Amino acid sequence: MEQSLSAALMLLVLLQIKHCVADFYLQTPIMLKNRGAYLHVGRALHVSEHLIGSVIVLAVIGTAWLALAVIVLLEWVLHYHIDWGKGAWSDRAGHTPADGGFWRAMGFDQMLHQFCYVAMLWAWLVYG
Repeated sequence: MEQSLSAALMLLVLLQIKHCVADFYLQTPIMLKNRGAYLHVGRALHVSEHLIGSVIVLAVIGTAWLALAVIVLLEWVLHYHIDWGKGAWSDRAGHTPADGGFWRAMGFDQMLHQFCYVAMLWAWLVYG
């Protein structure tokens, strides 16, 4: 396997691990409360965990610092708004984990995050 392809696959794997840890293991009650509010300190903290994780992943994989900074700042903005959109929609709909709509929103949210990782991989390949 070509070295750049191996590095690209490793980047995706590391981003997946980072995402799983930040989204499903590091969430605190403040991050989960009032998810539909736009200005939400808990969401900013949660997304900052993702930023820190992405900085570590991109640094380990050998990303140029300017590219790393641009990539993670864009990820921060996108992740914040994806999570806000899911929270606002879920609050308006009144869905709980017992409702199918909750899981559809969760799936759509996770799909959008995965699209972000594909975009981050592309940016890393082109600019990193």
